[in-house]
Amino acid sequence: MLRGGVLWGAAFAFPLPLVVQSSDLIKPPAPRQAAIERLAAELHSGQRVVLSTHMNADGDACGSVAGLARLLRQLGIESRIVNPTPWPATFAFLLGDDLVDHTAKGAAALTPLDALIVLDVSDVKRLGGLADTVRKLTVPRLVIDHHIASDEPAGDVMVSDTTACATGELVFDFATVLGLELTEPIATALYAAILTDTGGFRFSNTTPRAHAIAGQLLAAGVDPEEMYRRIYASVSPGRLALLRDALSTLEVDRDYGIAWISVPADALDRYDVSSEDLEGIVEHPRSISGTRLAVFFRDLGYGKVKVSFRSTGDVDVNRFARQFGGGGHAKAAGALIPGSMEDVRLRVISAARAFVSNGTGPSPKEALV
Repeated sequence: MLRGGVLWGAAFAFPLPLVVQSSDLIKPPAPRQAAIERLAAELHSGQRVVLSTHMNADGDACGSVAGLARLLRQLGIESRIVNPTPWPATFAFLLGDDLVDHTAKGAAALTPLDALIVLDVSDVKRLGGLADTVRKLTVPRLVIDHHIASDEPAGDVMVSDTTACATGELVFDFATVLGLELTEPIATALYAAILTDTGGFRFSNTTPRAHAIAGQLLAAGVDPEEMYRRIYASVSPGRLALLRDALSTLEVDRDYGIAWISVPADALDRYDVSSEDLEGIVEHPRSISGTRLAVFFRDLGYGKVKVSFRSTGDVDVNRFARQFGGGGHAKAAGALIPGSMEDVRLRVISAARAFVSNGTGPSPKEALV
């Protein structure tokens, strides 16, 4: 007999397990749905729309842009893709034969337009060389993003939710709310976005909803083995040589649970690789047992060092990165820090030791001195 959600037998009572319907997971949260409806109200058939994302676009950025570009066509909108840096070769397959990247034309490609949609960007400065032009635009500037808000967002109408595992999840919700079709190319693009931003469904942002959405995308025709091959199993010999030498710089401070790795300024030329070949290198120090904070230093060669932060426990690297003018997520963040490699490395590791010890560190002003 079933009474109050409990199955009663002759001598025992067995609580029934909670059964969550997949439709419950797929349905966007109410506040997110309302935000999508506000953003969609700015879009109309026949508009000239530009899509853009951050410098050195990753899988989430590329997948979200490619997926949204095809969804907009179902609304009668043809869009142009204009990014601050070239579309990465690893994700060129997401463009297919039907999407064209106009990035090579620079800021001039932003006009004419009736609306701009920026994806996976919380701060307009992440648009690099496009930022000044974007600031001056008088057309609607729309944002779809899952990062912590900054003091200068890239737009004024936003779908922003840090609980989303990826911006690709929010683009999926855009399709759901507007009743748009998930074609195989759209599903492939969004799967790439979610797959890469969850670290292959390994990171802590991998939620039940992320898996439920991935299931929907697989049902729409995504081939998971092919996606793995294209994204993770197409490594050049140069990248392996780069990784070999980068691992030789590995340092570990077991007392504080910090591990770091470095790449010199001439690395890309030396190994005949691109900046996208540096993706994932920070995961190697993070994988060391006992590591709470992993750091990757990349010398850019003009008095600035790009620093990536990753955490495995309770260390909020977004908060730590903000000491150096950066930001991101609690588990993954970055900063661009002026100075020589040696100087930046010394300052960052010193601040990291203080931060992991008591959750605090020097003030942002002190960290940058």
